[in-house]
Amino acid sequence: MTTAREAPDILSPEFAADPYSAYEAMFDGPSLIWHEAMNSYVIFRYDDVARAFKEGVFTTDNYEWQLEPVHGKTILQLDGREHSVRRALVAPAFRGQELEQKFRPVIERNARELIDRFRDTGSADVVHDFARHFPINVIVDMLGLDRGDHERFQRWYTSIIAFLGNLSQDQDIIADGLRTRDELAEYMIPIIRERRNNLSDDLLSTLCAAEVDGTQMSDEDIKAFVSLLLAAGGETTDKALASIVSNLTAHPEQLRAVQRDRSLIPQAFAETLRYTPPVHMIMRQPAEDVELSGGVVPAGSTLTCLIGAANRDPERFSDPNTFNLFREDLPTNTAFTAAAQHLSFALGRHFCVGAMLARTEVEVGMNQLLDAMSDLRIADGHTVVEEGVFTRGPAAVPVRFTPN
Repeated sequence: MTTAREAPDILSPEFAADPYSAYEAMFDGPSLIWHEAMNSYVIFRYDDVARAFKEGVFTTDNYEWQLEPVHGKTILQLDGREHSVRRALVAPAFRGQELEQKFRPVIERNARELIDRFRDTGSADVVHDFARHFPINVIVDMLGLDRGDHERFQRWYTSIIAFLGNLSQDQDIIADGLRTRDELAEYMIPIIRERRNNLSDDLLSTLCAAEVDGTQMSDEDIKAFVSLLLAAGGETTDKALASIVSNLTAHPEQLRAVQRDRSLIPQAFAETLRYTPPVHMIMRQPAEDVELSGGVVPAGSTLTCLIGAANRDPERFSDPNTFNLFREDLPTNTAFTAAAQHLSFALGRHFCVGAMLARTEVEVGMNQLLDAMSDLRIADGHTVVEEGVFTRGPAAVPVRFTPN
């Protein structure tokens, strides 16, 4: 096992500027790293990270301090029957006919409304004008909440994401996250109680009415799930959309292929999830001593799983540091299921319940963007720069196009 002195400093400005070079270098060294400042073991090889996501010994007990202070207790912290029942309560709304018939029109309307603001201008920033707002607006509308509160939810979303990615434990970010927890509870709990008595055709009503084996979600359960949905549902789609546009414009031949054949959008999304994932690390806590490829991780330790590195493991993917939506080692038919070959939605019992919602949002959003921007290109002189460590995506993607 290596020491913190030899490990990449995940909290350093150099790592934040370019984690991919650090990831590449890690594959030439020991497979298990101790990071002193984070008080965490770090794994990065594909097989190790996949094991940590799939095997029950790797618990999510770490979320008690990492997520619960801002979200409340969510399904991410549950195991066994309690987890399976809670997941069964929420999952139907995010797949199949419920998603396609009830919520796809909501997604299409929100994409169109945002694009209408710049459709005739010939220029836009995909991050600030579209991607950052799109998934949050969709979630607010799916829940049947006041559309006038889009900006309020945007602020709460930003605060929650900052809290979750606060690896250096900045006290101002902690305080702001706790304020957001209280504000969201004050807003949501009365609405949840009112909705229980006046069910409608929206996601919040579905959550209020859902029942499995005689179990319903409590008001607190629903509030916590809404908070989790803002973070997990917003961040993946927000950063993925911006990254897809960035990756495709950096590879014009692949952009042209997608423009000609829109059925390639899921492939571009899957490869983006592998190549530039929105979430670069997820933590686990082993319930007992576990031997991984690089050594033993003691029970109760925090284990940081570097998704961004594992998705570029040269033993798992050919030419891993190249964006190629046509690669043969990343099948699209499983890329949004628990059998996915990339690790960006995790695996196993805690595989992302909103994966199909994210796919639908990306398909709709990219189709409408490409319809509006037939000659899409990055603004002259601009180089796309990513930002973030825990979650990561382009800071800005200014584009130019000829209005249709």
